[in-house]
Amino acid sequence: MKEEILKLKEALHVSIVAHFYQKDEVFELADYVGDSLQLAQWAAKDANPYLIFCGVGFMGQSVKILAPEKRVMMPKIACCAMARMIDVEYFDQNVALLEQSGIAKEAILPVTYINSSAEVKAAVGKMGGYVCTSANAKKIITKALESGKKILFVPDRCLGQNIAKEMGLKSCVVGDGSDPKEAAIICYNGFCSVHQLFDVEDIAFYRAKYPDILIATHPECKPEVCEQSDFVGSTSQIIAYVKQLPLEQKVAIGTEYNMIQRLRKENTYVLSSTKPECPTMNETTLQDVYHTLLSIQKGRFENEMHISEETRKWAYEALNRMFEL
Repeated sequence: MKEEILKLKEALHVSIVAHFYQKDEVFELADYVGDSLQLAQWAAKDANPYLIFCGVGFMGQSVKILAPEKRVMMPKIACCAMARMIDVEYFDQNVALLEQSGIAKEAILPVTYINSSAEVKAAVGKMGGYVCTSANAKKIITKALESGKKILFVPDRCLGQNIAKEMGLKSCVVGDGSDPKEAAIICYNGFCSVHQLFDVEDIAFYRAKYPDILIATHPECKPEVCEQSDFVGSTSQIIAYVKQLPLEQKVAIGTEYNMIQRLRKENTYVLSSTKPECPTMNETTLQDVYHTLLSIQKGRFENEMHISEETRKWAYEALNRMFEL
Protein backbone atom coordinates (compact mmCIF):
# COMPACT_ATOMS: atom_id res chain seq x y z
CA MET A 1 0.00 0.00 0.00
CA LYS A 2 2.89 2.36 0.71
CA GLU A 3 4.01 2.13 -2.93
CA GLU A 4 0.50 2.93 -4.15
CA ILE A 5 0.29 5.93 -1.83
CA LEU A 6 3.57 7.34 -3.08
CA LYS A 7 2.53 6.92 -6.73
CA LEU A 8 -0.84 8.58 -6.17
CA LYS A 9 0.72 11.39 -4.15
CA GLU A 10 3.12 12.25 -6.97
CA ALA A 11 0.53 11.93 -9.75
CA LEU A 12 -2.04 14.11 -7.96
CA HIS A 13 0.43 16.78 -6.74
CA VAL A 14 -0.40 16.15 -3.09
CA SER A 15 1.83 16.95 -0.13
CA ILE A 16 1.58 15.01 3.12
CA VAL A 17 2.48 16.42 6.52
CA ALA A 18 2.49 14.48 9.79
CA HIS A 19 2.72 15.47 13.43
CA PHE A 20 5.46 14.00 15.63
CA TYR A 21 2.86 11.91 17.49
CA GLN A 22 1.66 9.96 14.43
CA LYS A 23 2.32 6.23 14.03
CA ASP A 24 5.60 5.31 12.32
CA GLU A 25 3.83 3.97 9.21
CA VAL A 26 2.18 7.36 8.63
CA PHE A 27 5.08 9.48 9.88
CA GLU A 28 7.47 7.90 7.38
CA LEU A 29 5.29 8.93 4.41
CA ALA A 30 5.35 12.62 5.16
CA ASP A 31 7.04 15.32 3.08
CA TYR A 32 7.36 17.36 6.25
CA VAL A 33 7.07 16.48 9.95
CA GLY A 34 6.89 18.77 12.95
CA ASP A 35 4.71 20.12 15.71
CA SER A 36 1.36 21.78 15.04
CA LEU A 37 2.45 25.31 14.15
CA GLN A 38 5.52 24.21 12.17
CA LEU A 39 3.29 22.00 10.04
CA ALA A 40 0.73 24.74 9.41
CA GLN A 41 3.42 27.25 8.42
CA TRP A 42 5.16 24.80 6.08
CA ALA A 43 1.88 23.68 4.53
CA ALA A 44 0.72 27.26 3.94
CA LYS A 45 3.83 27.92 1.82
CA ASP A 46 3.84 24.57 -0.01
CA ALA A 47 3.39 24.84 -3.77
CA ASN A 48 1.18 21.76 -4.24
CA PRO A 49 -2.55 22.54 -4.49
CA TYR A 50 -3.62 19.64 -2.25
CA LEU A 51 -2.53 18.79 1.26
CA ILE A 52 -3.15 15.72 3.39
CA PHE A 53 -2.70 16.62 7.05
CA CYS A 54 -2.04 13.69 9.39
CA GLY A 55 -2.82 15.12 12.79
CA VAL A 56 -5.88 16.39 14.64
CA GLY A 57 -8.63 18.78 13.59
CA PHE A 58 -7.35 22.10 14.93
CA MET A 59 -4.09 21.59 13.01
CA GLY A 60 -5.85 21.28 9.66
CA GLN A 61 -7.87 24.38 10.56
CA SER A 62 -4.64 26.28 11.20
CA VAL A 63 -3.55 25.71 7.59
CA LYS A 64 -6.89 27.11 6.36
CA ILE A 65 -6.47 30.15 8.62
CA LEU A 66 -3.04 30.87 7.13
CA ALA A 67 -3.74 29.77 3.55
CA PRO A 68 -7.50 29.77 2.82
CA GLU A 69 -6.97 28.97 -0.85
CA LYS A 70 -5.29 25.61 -0.12
CA ARG A 71 -7.41 22.46 -0.21
CA VAL A 72 -6.72 20.55 2.99
CA MET A 73 -7.89 16.99 3.61
CA MET A 74 -7.46 14.96 6.79
CA PRO A 75 -7.42 11.15 6.66
CA LYS A 76 -9.20 11.26 10.02
CA ILE A 77 -10.68 14.43 11.46
CA ALA A 78 -9.63 13.29 14.91
CA CYS A 79 -10.15 15.87 17.63
CA CYS A 80 -7.53 16.69 20.24
CA ALA A 81 -9.10 15.88 23.63
CA MET A 82 -7.80 19.14 25.09
CA ALA A 83 -9.18 21.21 22.21
CA ARG A 84 -12.58 19.54 22.72
CA MET A 85 -12.65 20.75 26.31
CA ILE A 86 -13.32 24.31 25.19
CA ASP A 87 -15.69 25.84 22.66
CA VAL A 88 -16.96 29.40 22.21
CA GLU A 89 -19.81 28.80 24.66
CA TYR A 90 -17.46 27.61 27.40
CA PHE A 91 -15.09 30.49 26.62
CA ASP A 92 -17.91 33.01 27.02
CA GLN A 93 -19.05 31.31 30.24
CA ASN A 94 -15.57 31.68 31.74
CA VAL A 95 -15.42 35.36 30.80
CA ALA A 96 -18.85 35.79 32.43
CA LEU A 97 -17.65 34.02 35.60
CA LEU A 98 -14.72 36.43 35.83
CA GLU A 99 -17.07 39.37 35.36
CA GLN A 100 -19.22 38.02 38.21
CA SER A 101 -16.10 37.88 40.39
CA GLY A 102 -15.54 41.61 39.84
CA ILE A 103 -13.20 41.63 36.83
CA ALA A 104 -14.59 43.71 33.95
CA LYS A 105 -14.48 42.16 30.49
CA GLU A 106 -12.38 45.11 29.34
CA ALA A 107 -9.77 44.14 31.95
CA ILE A 108 -9.33 40.61 30.51
CA LEU A 109 -6.89 39.75 27.72
CA PRO A 110 -7.22 36.15 26.50
CA VAL A 111 -4.36 33.98 25.28
CA THR A 112 -5.19 30.65 23.67
CA TYR A 113 -2.85 27.74 23.26
CA ILE A 114 -2.72 26.67 19.62
CA ASN A 115 -4.46 23.45 20.72
CA SER A 116 -7.89 25.04 20.26
CA SER A 117 -10.46 25.30 17.49
CA ALA A 118 -10.55 28.07 14.88
CA GLU A 119 -13.74 29.32 16.53
CA VAL A 120 -12.04 29.72 19.93
CA LYS A 121 -9.07 31.42 18.28
CA ALA A 122 -11.53 33.81 16.62
CA ALA A 123 -13.22 34.59 19.95
CA VAL A 124 -9.79 35.36 21.40
CA GLY A 125 -8.92 37.48 18.38
CA LYS A 126 -12.07 39.57 18.81
CA MET A 127 -10.98 40.42 22.36
CA GLY A 128 -7.55 41.54 21.17
CA GLY A 129 -5.87 38.36 22.37
CA TYR A 130 -3.10 36.09 21.16
CA VAL A 131 -2.43 32.52 20.13
CA CYS A 132 0.66 30.87 21.64
CA THR A 133 2.55 27.60 21.38
CA SER A 134 4.23 25.70 24.21
CA ALA A 135 7.57 27.00 22.89
CA ASN A 136 6.65 30.70 22.93
CA ALA A 137 3.97 30.87 25.66
CA LYS A 138 6.25 32.76 28.06
CA LYS A 139 7.11 35.38 25.43
CA ILE A 140 3.48 35.85 24.42
CA ILE A 141 2.24 36.11 28.01
CA THR A 142 5.03 38.56 28.86
CA LYS A 143 3.87 40.79 26.00
CA ALA A 144 0.20 40.38 26.92
CA LEU A 145 0.88 41.43 30.52
CA GLU A 146 2.18 44.78 29.26
CA SER A 147 -1.48 45.65 28.68
CA GLY A 148 -2.02 45.75 32.45
CA LYS A 149 -4.91 43.31 32.05
CA LYS A 150 -5.62 39.92 33.60
CA ILE A 151 -4.57 37.07 31.34
CA LEU A 152 -7.24 34.43 30.68
CA PHE A 153 -5.25 31.43 29.48
CA VAL A 154 -7.14 28.71 27.60
CA PRO A 155 -7.51 25.76 27.44
CA ASP A 156 -4.54 24.08 29.20
CA ARG A 157 -4.35 24.89 32.90
CA CYS A 158 -0.98 23.11 33.29
CA LEU A 159 0.80 25.15 30.63
CA GLY A 160 -0.64 28.35 32.11
CA GLN A 161 0.34 27.39 35.66
CA ASN A 162 3.84 26.30 34.62
CA ILE A 163 4.50 29.56 32.78
CA ALA A 164 3.18 31.57 35.73
CA LYS A 165 5.47 29.70 38.11
CA GLU A 166 8.46 30.22 35.79
CA MET A 167 7.70 33.95 35.69
CA GLY A 168 7.15 34.20 39.45
CA LEU A 169 3.51 35.16 38.98
CA LYS A 170 0.40 34.04 40.81
CA SER A 171 -2.08 31.92 38.87
CA CYS A 172 -5.42 30.28 39.51
CA VAL A 173 -7.88 28.04 37.72
CA VAL A 174 -11.40 29.31 37.00
CA GLY A 175 -13.72 27.73 39.55
CA ASP A 176 -11.03 26.40 41.91
CA GLY A 177 -12.34 28.51 44.79
CA SER A 178 -9.57 31.12 44.75
CA ASP A 179 -10.09 34.81 44.03
CA PRO A 180 -9.12 35.45 40.37
CA LYS A 181 -8.58 39.14 41.18
CA GLU A 182 -5.42 38.09 43.05
CA ALA A 183 -3.96 36.21 40.06
CA ALA A 184 -2.07 37.60 37.07
CA ILE A 185 -2.80 34.51 34.96
CA ILE A 186 -6.25 32.91 35.19
CA CYS A 187 -6.36 29.44 33.65
CA TYR A 188 -9.24 27.61 32.04
CA ASN A 189 -9.70 24.14 33.53
CA GLY A 190 -8.53 22.05 30.56
CA PHE A 191 -5.67 19.58 30.24
CA CYS A 192 -3.91 17.03 28.03
CA SER A 193 -4.98 13.50 28.94
CA VAL A 194 -1.63 12.07 27.77
CA HIS A 195 0.60 14.46 29.71
CA GLN A 196 -1.53 13.97 32.83
CA LEU A 197 -0.22 10.39 33.00
CA PHE A 198 3.18 11.47 34.32
CA ASP A 199 3.58 11.76 38.10
CA VAL A 200 6.29 12.70 40.58
CA GLU A 201 6.33 9.03 41.64
CA ASP A 202 7.58 8.18 38.15
CA ILE A 203 10.42 10.67 38.55
CA ALA A 204 11.28 9.23 41.99
CA PHE A 205 11.35 5.70 40.52
CA TYR A 206 13.84 6.61 37.80
CA ARG A 207 16.04 8.74 40.05
CA ALA A 208 16.27 5.86 42.55
CA LYS A 209 17.12 3.36 39.81
CA TYR A 210 19.52 5.62 37.86
CA PRO A 211 20.90 8.41 40.11
CA ASP A 212 22.47 10.28 37.16
CA ILE A 213 19.38 10.18 34.93
CA LEU A 214 17.95 13.39 33.45
CA ILE A 215 14.21 14.06 33.34
CA ALA A 216 12.75 15.95 30.36
CA THR A 217 9.05 16.86 30.34
CA HIS A 218 6.53 18.83 28.31
CA PRO A 219 4.92 21.92 29.93
CA GLU A 220 1.50 20.28 29.51
CA CYS A 221 2.56 18.04 32.41
CA LYS A 222 1.42 18.78 35.97
CA PRO A 223 3.27 21.67 37.67
CA GLU A 224 4.73 19.40 40.35
CA VAL A 225 6.16 17.13 37.64
CA CYS A 226 7.71 20.03 35.72
CA GLU A 227 9.13 21.43 38.95
CA GLN A 228 11.11 18.23 39.53
CA SER A 229 12.32 17.95 35.92
CA ASP A 230 15.79 18.81 34.64
CA PHE A 231 14.37 20.20 31.40
CA VAL A 232 10.91 21.41 30.43
CA GLY A 233 10.14 22.26 26.83
CA SER A 234 7.92 21.93 23.79
CA THR A 235 8.05 18.91 21.49
CA SER A 236 10.68 20.52 19.27
CA GLN A 237 12.65 21.75 22.27
CA ILE A 238 12.66 18.27 23.84
CA ILE A 239 13.93 16.79 20.57
CA ALA A 240 16.77 19.34 20.41
CA TYR A 241 17.62 18.82 24.09
CA VAL A 242 17.81 15.03 23.87
CA LYS A 243 19.76 15.03 20.60
CA GLN A 244 22.56 17.08 22.12
CA LEU A 245 23.00 14.69 25.06
CA PRO A 246 25.85 12.14 24.98
CA LEU A 247 24.50 8.69 24.07
CA GLU A 248 25.67 7.33 27.42
CA GLN A 249 23.50 9.86 29.28
CA LYS A 250 20.28 8.28 30.49
CA VAL A 251 17.13 10.35 30.05
CA ALA A 252 13.48 9.72 30.93
CA ILE A 253 11.00 11.70 28.83
CA GLY A 254 7.49 12.76 29.75
CA THR A 255 5.64 13.19 26.47
CA GLU A 256 3.88 11.13 23.78
CA TYR A 257 5.08 7.54 23.28
CA ASN A 258 5.58 7.48 19.50
CA MET A 259 7.79 10.53 19.59
CA ILE A 260 9.94 9.14 22.41
CA GLN A 261 10.41 5.80 20.63
CA ARG A 262 11.50 7.58 17.45
CA LEU A 263 13.79 10.06 19.17
CA ARG A 264 16.64 7.95 20.49
CA LYS A 265 17.05 4.23 21.18
CA GLU A 266 20.00 4.30 23.60
CA ASN A 267 19.47 5.05 27.30
CA THR A 268 16.04 6.59 26.69
CA TYR A 269 13.04 5.80 28.89
CA VAL A 270 9.35 6.63 28.94
CA LEU A 271 8.46 8.49 32.14
CA SER A 272 5.39 6.39 32.86
CA SER A 273 4.38 2.92 33.93
CA THR A 274 1.61 3.03 31.29
CA LYS A 275 1.96 3.71 27.56
CA PRO A 276 1.40 7.47 27.02
CA GLU A 277 0.03 7.16 23.51
CA CYS A 278 -2.25 9.90 22.18
CA PRO A 279 -5.44 8.06 21.13
CA THR A 280 -6.63 10.66 18.63
CA MET A 281 -3.24 11.13 16.96
CA ASN A 282 -3.06 7.36 16.53
CA GLU A 283 -6.40 7.08 14.73
CA THR A 284 -4.82 7.77 11.33
CA THR A 285 -3.69 4.69 9.39
CA LEU A 286 -2.08 3.98 6.01
CA GLN A 287 -5.49 2.83 4.78
CA ASP A 288 -6.96 6.22 5.72
CA VAL A 289 -4.22 8.06 3.82
CA TYR A 290 -4.76 5.84 0.77
CA HIS A 291 -8.53 6.34 0.90
CA THR A 292 -8.07 10.12 1.09
CA LEU A 293 -5.81 10.10 -1.98
CA LEU A 294 -8.42 8.07 -3.89
CA SER A 295 -11.07 10.61 -2.90
CA ILE A 296 -8.90 13.40 -4.37
CA GLN A 297 -8.37 11.37 -7.55
CA LYS A 298 -12.13 10.88 -7.92
CA GLY A 299 -12.94 14.52 -7.08
CA ARG A 300 -14.80 13.70 -3.84
CA PHE A 301 -12.33 15.49 -1.54
CA GLU A 302 -13.50 13.66 1.58
CA ASN A 303 -12.77 15.12 5.02
CA GLU A 304 -11.89 18.49 3.51
CA MET A 305 -11.42 21.25 6.06
CA HIS A 306 -13.66 24.34 5.84
CA ILE A 307 -13.98 27.39 8.08
CA SER A 308 -16.07 30.50 7.50
CA GLU A 309 -14.36 33.69 6.36
CA GLU A 310 -15.55 35.51 9.49
CA THR A 311 -13.98 32.87 11.73
CA ARG A 312 -10.81 32.81 9.64
CA LYS A 313 -10.44 36.59 9.77
CA TRP A 314 -10.54 36.84 13.56
CA ALA A 315 -8.55 33.65 14.16
CA TYR A 316 -5.88 35.04 11.84
CA GLU A 317 -5.81 38.24 13.91
CA ALA A 318 -4.94 36.22 17.04
CA LEU A 319 -2.35 34.12 15.18
CA ASN A 320 -0.81 37.15 13.48
CA ARG A 321 -0.32 38.93 16.82
CA MET A 322 1.83 35.96 17.80
CA PHE A 323 3.79 36.06 14.52
CA GLU A 324 4.48 39.77 15.00
CA LEU A 325 6.40 38.88 18.16
